[in-house]
Amino acid sequence: MAQVIIKSYQDFENYLGKEIGVSDYLEITQEQVNQFADATLDHQWIHTDPERAKVESPFQTTIAHGYLTVSLLKHFWDDIVEVQNTKAVINYGIDKFKFGEPVTVGSKVRVRVSLHSLSDLRGISKLQLKVRMEIEDKKKPAFEGLVTFLYHFK
Repeated sequence: MAQVIIKSYQDFENYLGKEIGVSDYLEITQEQVNQFADATLDHQWIHTDPERAKVESPFQTTIAHGYLTVSLLKHFWDDIVEVQNTKAVINYGIDKFKFGEPVTVGSKVRVRVSLHSLSDLRGISKLQLKVRMEIEDKKKPAFEGLVTFLYHFK
């Protein structure tokens, strides 16, 4: 269940420059990684071969695709915020993304989100979120960056 309810541009304004919330943790499974590999045709052994990874990988296990972790942003965003009263929501951009730490299979990750910027584009709310994926028991984040959404409220 979402921690924050947003119904308008004005509701977003209350979070400008502030943390909006932190999601619950989600465990990354080998099944998720394998399904992502199938969907993207990226079957590199470091992601999909646990036996080989035990021997040859510096992590001694398989790791999630970086883009798999990014693709989970929608799930984590929905865990933090429920945006109501919308006609449409558009993924608009990803900026200044940096991967800091690989996510090993079996790790638990969560996302911390703050509202970096907000603007009104003729009735469409353009918000840029600072996102940071944290790995349980790790100091470095899996990634940090900015994502931009367009919300068209009713």
